[in-house]
Amino acid sequence: MKRIIMALAFGVFAISASAQTAPKKAKTTAKEINHKVVDIACGECQFKLKGKSCDLAVRIDGQAYFVDGKNIDEFGDAHGKHGFCNAVSRAEVTGEIVNNRFKAKEIKLLPNKK
Repeated sequence: MKRIIMALAFGVFAISASAQTAPKKAKTTAKEINHKVVDIACGECQFKLKGKSCDLAVRIDGQAYFVDGKNIDEFGDAHGKHGFCNAVSRAEVTGEIVNNRFKAKEIKLLPNKK
């Protein structure tokens, strides 16, 4: 009788363990951006994004995103008079928004309006 109870308990345990499903991974959604004119500046200094240092960011349709694939210093001195930490500029960008970050393929700065 003891063996039957043990076999039955083991069977129930085995069935319940095999019925478990693996957790689903979070869906990553990507939004393509092609030759769109956007604001570009330091995410922390100008767009008030939370970060640890001065990092390049773009504002697309009112939402700011940190940029991957380009560095803030590739466009000159970020802390200069007209640098990204002191002024918001305009740029034409191509890339995609993935996991709340902008993956840049191309960034072309536009002349400032006078």
